[in-house]
Amino acid sequence: MNELESMRVFLRVAELSSFTAAAAALGMPRASVSTAVQRLEERVHARLLHRTTRRVRLTQDGEVFAERARDLVGDFDELTQLFDEQGPAVRGRLRVDMPLGVSRVVLPRLGELFAAHPELQVELSSTDRYVDVVREGFDCVVRVGPRGDSALIARPIGSYAMVNCASPAYLARYGTPAGVEDLPGHRLVHYASVLGQGTSTFEYLDPSTGGEAEVAMPWALAVSSSDAYLAACHAGFGLIQVPLAGVRADLERGALVEVLPAYRPAPLPLAFLFPHRRHLPRRVRVFMDFVAAIVRPTTIEGGLRGTRRFARRPGRSRPAASVPRGR
Repeated sequence: MNELESMRVFLRVAELSSFTAAAAALGMPRASVSTAVQRLEERVHARLLHRTTRRVRLTQDGEVFAERARDLVGDFDELTQLFDEQGPAVRGRLRVDMPLGVSRVVLPRLGELFAAHPELQVELSSTDRYVDVVREGFDCVVRVGPRGDSALIARPIGSYAMVNCASPAYLARYGTPAGVEDLPGHRLVHYASVLGQGTSTFEYLDPSTGGEAEVAMPWALAVSSSDAYLAACHAGFGLIQVPLAGVRADLERGALVEVLPAYRPAPLPLAFLFPHRRHLPRRVRVFMDFVAAIVRPTTIEGGLRGTRRFARRPGRSRPAASVPRGR
């Protein structure tokens, strides 16, 4: 048995937490399964499994090895089917990251992807921080805003139209700004991925010049997550600037109100980023195509331009998907 097959055996034992169950699943004698794992441990000079009479579990070294082995086995399987007339099967594990607001659009549809590719596994990270794509082992990430790491390859999806929002309660208390000259008398909800950093500014495209401009504004509440950012706006703590796609429903039912529509921020680019590879695994390409098809209709290029103004109508407030500027 070669080392690749030994890895397959090891991964099945780790998955089922049992030599006996793995042997049954693989159609092999239990002794052969045990020997394959033992020889693999000797080859890598590390104990990969804790063995007891009741169960088998990964050691710390085993967890690290299993993570890399899954990717290696998946890549090899894909490579061996590269010239299959029907195309290589989509299998193996995929590690991806996307903002919370984007994940809320994608997650309800993931069942379609698994139905089409039942051997695919997806590890989905969804946070408001910029992950280190290479160091943390991500196959691809979805980024909203500046590209950041220039060493990564970018695949554009589109761009998000942005809007300025406030709650009806906030406007009842502070009034509705008629122009940017009124903003010093208002408050922003301050978003910072790391609290204590950054300045609180209202960003907009100047109608007279078409260029980007900003106005410094006071704030009473700073948050570090997109969920809290939107919730703070609903609670009346200040204005926010978010993609139209994430708050469109709230605007249409009057739970939020668009303010200063003539002074919207510049659109935010939306793209996949992934490490440079000569041969990008098919599972990554299939996943990106799937997500792009879901997300693109919520972009300017997909038709959601946000040219209409939203009338103020009564309605109950509830959280909706949002992505603060810069994420």
